[in-house]
Amino acid sequence: MLTINRITQNPDATIRLLKVKHFDATIIVEKILDLDQKRRSTQKDLDDLLAEANKLSKEIGKLFAEKKLSEAEAMKTRTFEIKDQSKKLADELSNFELEIRNLLIEMPNVPHESVPEGNSELDNVEIRKGGTMPELPPNALPHWDIASKANIIDFELGNKLTGAGFPVYKNKGAKLQRALINFFLDKATAKGYEEIQPPLMVNENTAFGTGQLPDKEAQMYHVGLDNFYLIPTAEVPVTNIYSNAILELNELPIKMTAYTPCFRREAGSYGKNVRGLNRVHQFDKVEIVQIQHPDKSYQTLDEMIDHVESLLKLVGLPYRIIRLCGKDMSFASALTYDFEVYSAAQKLWLEVSSVSNFETFQTSRMMLRYRDENKKPQLAHTLNGSALALPRIVAALLENNQKADHIAIPEVLIPYTGFDKIEFIK
Repeated sequence: MLTINRITQNPDATIRLLKVKHFDATIIVEKILDLDQKRRSTQKDLDDLLAEANKLSKEIGKLFAEKKLSEAEAMKTRTFEIKDQSKKLADELSNFELEIRNLLIEMPNVPHESVPEGNSELDNVEIRKGGTMPELPPNALPHWDIASKANIIDFELGNKLTGAGFPVYKNKGAKLQRALINFFLDKATAKGYEEIQPPLMVNENTAFGTGQLPDKEAQMYHVGLDNFYLIPTAEVPVTNIYSNAILELNELPIKMTAYTPCFRREAGSYGKNVRGLNRVHQFDKVEIVQIQHPDKSYQTLDEMIDHVESLLKLVGLPYRIIRLCGKDMSFASALTYDFEVYSAAQKLWLEVSSVSNFETFQTSRMMLRYRDENKKPQLAHTLNGSALALPRIVAALLENNQKADHIAIPEVLIPYTGFDKIEFIK
């Protein structure tokens, strides 16, 4: 959530930058500025009344001590009037604050100055590529056919048990999942991230804190009886561990990593590019989260990008890094870089990670602060990234490493899998 100070101190910049996200904030900003002026005026009137009441209280005590009862009673009458007026002003003040908050909630995060406006994903900016494109025979199989041929993923069984988008991993497919999770966690903890195992369901306040509510309500699975939401990413519970906290300066940065299943309804996702593991409703992911000092958050963003890139290099997948344009960015992000891997049999680039800086957007919602050098509470910055999401990693690994009768396992994963290949069933 944007802060009122950011908007009032530079409303023109707020409007200009939000246009990069194709969000016209002109009317909302005007309303906020008007309400803030009324709020300030009301607050001054209330403060003046309370100061008068405090002064009268002292004078009344003095008059009673001097036996000037009639004068004291007259002043007491005024204090009753002040009490009624103060209550009215306090109610008005609360209403102004609530109206401002409701308007702030409607506004997406202001994008970083480097974000291009763009009109679609076609306007995203490629930063760099890495890895080597595999050379596959003309009859190379897509991963869903490989999964069937090797008996490692059963899409139909998942459809039977739950529905489309809930694959069942079996045999070496299940072991490959576990191997990737452990590998990614080990690499994160080696970089100083504390491993967390959070709940898989969160309440409304937690979902609001990281910006999933009200923006992504339609994309989350809702447990109606208890009013909980299945998490779309570990970012949600992990970042909220520090909601309503004030951190000391020497505690920053806080670095956390978590493996969780993730649940996304993916409403409206149809077409040829959503087959198999390309788009599922339940998937495994290792997330990295940092809480950082505002002066260091963009350096931290670069470090997190380097970490994700190192993982893709280690598993040997061709990849590209893309800076998202304003139209393609999330509601809460100030700057996002996507990682895509090339799935050779499908001839598709598949997104496997988003690494984002949210600046103070999440921390203002969850009141996550740190004490600065003067011991004054300030909003921290939050960042997160997938490191990595498994389904499309698995899809690319299966397709890019397919041989005549087996799938070769990348060397770095063999100590985790306990095998160096996945054989096709004869």
